[in-house]
Amino acid sequence: MKEHLQAGGLIVYPTTTLPGLGCLPTKEGLDNLFSTKSRPDSMPVSLGVANLEQVSHLVVIPNFLTELLRSFTDGGITTILPAITPLDQRLGGANVAVRVFAHPEAIKLASNVGAITATSANESGIASERNTEEAAKKLGIQNFVPGTCPNGLGSTYIRLEEDGVEERGWRLTVMREGVVPQADVMKWWTIPV
Repeated sequence: MKEHLQAGGLIVYPTTTLPGLGCLPTKEGLDNLFSTKSRPDSMPVSLGVANLEQVSHLVVIPNFLTELLRSFTDGGITTILPAITPLDQRLGGANVAVRVFAHPEAIKLASNVGAITATSANESGIASERNTEEAAKKLGIQNFVPGTCPNGLGSTYIRLEEDGVEERGWRLTVMREGVVPQADVMKWWTIPV
């Protein structure tokens, strides 16, 4: 599997929300992913990880982030963080979205291959399947990790930007509400540190 991904290949895998479409964050992998999804280059994809240490060399990780993520549904928040050095624009360039996986198969995959893209396994604009095998077939992808996902809402996207004015030194913006309600995130954020 690792060799397949290192060669720019794709894999469909289960998550706690929707089936994920994964590739390594290389030019070849991203070319293949964006072509397969018919996704415009202007719509970046997130990275999924087994733990934040896997991207500590790529993004700035606030000291409170682990506590914030633990306060909500596991895998329910994707955090857009400043890149240490800008990455491929298809990964967000100067701001990279990172999701810590909660599904055991997704964690196992990221533990074995490193950070992997975590976009939904469907063609852009088409509803996602719940079953990873069916999602893979629809996309014409042979490699998949068997599993069924609950579907429904995706993860909630929050953006964290360094800000010397805010109490924590960061500004938080909810970019997309998903499985974690925006009101819950903002309530947590306004609790004094």
